[in-house]
Amino acid sequence: MRYSFSVPWTEKAREIVQLLGFEHICLERIACVESSGTKTRRVIARIHTLGKVMQLGMQQKPFYVIELITERFGRQSWEDKVKTIIHELLHIPKGFGGGFRHHRPHVNRATVEKAFKRLLDAGFEC
Repeated sequence: MRYSFSVPWTEKAREIVQLLGFEHICLERIACVESSGTKTRRVIARIHTLGKVMQLGMQQKPFYVIELITERFGRQSWEDKVKTIIHELLHIPKGFGGGFRHHRPHVNRATVEKAFKRLLDAGFEC
């Protein structure tokens, strides 16, 4: 596996957070990385964080990283890439404490589509 920090996607994710009004997400504590060389077949992106015990041991606040798997993410349309970022951001809980929200009922096609429509209504251009 190879990883690289993605400045453009980190900036885009932060813009999406702002336009959607996800005020619970600390902009400075989210980032995107691109990965290649994975053996997974179906995953387009995934979100990571340090577990509570690691946060405590390292005396760090929560930080979320969205991993964009280039083999699949790169083949998506621009619109689907944005929806993928929204999907991963929806996994971040309101408390921004280092945990995750489950797919049901929080993260699904309907919630992503609703957020995407709000994003377009807020002036976001795909």
